[in-house]
Amino acid sequence: MAVPWGILKSLLFFFGPVAVPRAISYYRSSKTVSKSVGITVRPVPRAIRYALALLALFVATFVLKTLPPFAPENIFQRTETRLHAPTDVIFRRLSVLRPGDTLTAADEALRGKFVNLESRLLYLQFGPAALADCLFCNSDEPKSYLYYTMPALLWAHLANFFAVAVVTSPSWTGRYGRQWRGWATIAAGSMAAADVWYVANYNHQANSRALRLDDLDPFYWSARATRFWVLAAFDAVLGYAIYLSATNRAFIQLPSPAERIENVNRALHIAKSKLSALGIIKNTTQRDTELRERSDMYWTQEVRLMSEAMEEREVIEGVSDALENRLNIQNITRDADTYTTMVLQELQEE
Repeated sequence: MAVPWGILKSLLFFFGPVAVPRAISYYRSSKTVSKSVGITVRPVPRAIRYALALLALFVATFVLKTLPPFAPENIFQRTETRLHAPTDVIFRRLSVLRPGDTLTAADEALRGKFVNLESRLLYLQFGPAALADCLFCNSDEPKSYLYYTMPALLWAHLANFFAVAVVTSPSWTGRYGRQWRGWATIAAGSMAAADVWYVANYNHQANSRALRLDDLDPFYWSARATRFWVLAAFDAVLGYAIYLSATNRAFIQLPSPAERIENVNRALHIAKSKLSALGIIKNTTQRDTELRERSDMYWTQEVRLMSEAMEEREVIEGVSDALENRLNIQNITRDADTYTTMVLQELQEE
């Protein structure tokens, strides 16, 4: 059973005014959250670039599949014949279009299946490969063609599942891909289920009343193009969402308390390692005579240069202006005394 365009348009008019503003509001609120927590925009990480490149490859492949050179041939449109035209007329016109005016093996197999109207109707529903290649299918059991075409119908969805699983893998894209993993998986599964239902419930008998070529509904070709366009749009939207979240432009996912504690511990460990390294360097400098002399020479030179700089007139005037007009010496002195007292108290307790 095909869904009429009028019903789809009515659904868009009904849900569009509700869904579009909510989507825009959600996007703006996610950007506001990123600004409120002080997170800045950053370049795209390398792992995210590879994931986006993979999605771009899938999008390009799906779009190319919709182009006429990569689509299966519709012999009714190619030969410009009606559905009820005699079989000999259809394939005589088709042979003229073939190299050497000779039908191919697939054409001959298809010709053997065009024995009744039901076969032609199933051709429009399941495409030329199903009728030409299926050995166990017959027009008395239309569902047999559905079973045969199921792998070919689902391969695009399986490839899309692979892309979704890879680009949302926590081991590759981290939490930026993980936050979209559930939604993307549900959406991909829903598209596959809807596609199978749509093909299985299509009323192929509706074409039997078509008297002209323009009245025919090339369901197989339109469904195939729609499938690839929807998958391409889905992968493009998923890639854009991962890009926004990975660059902190939107959809910010703040770290959990456990992640914050782990980050703080890691930062403290790094700081401790640097302090230990600094202590080792300082101890080595004090124990080595040559290094100690060079260190003393450096600090002697530093003190001399700073003394000369502080004796210049411009520096003296600037310091005086800062002390008198812009700095509160009493507050600075009080803070320094408090800090010194705390440090000395900890040393005395040890």
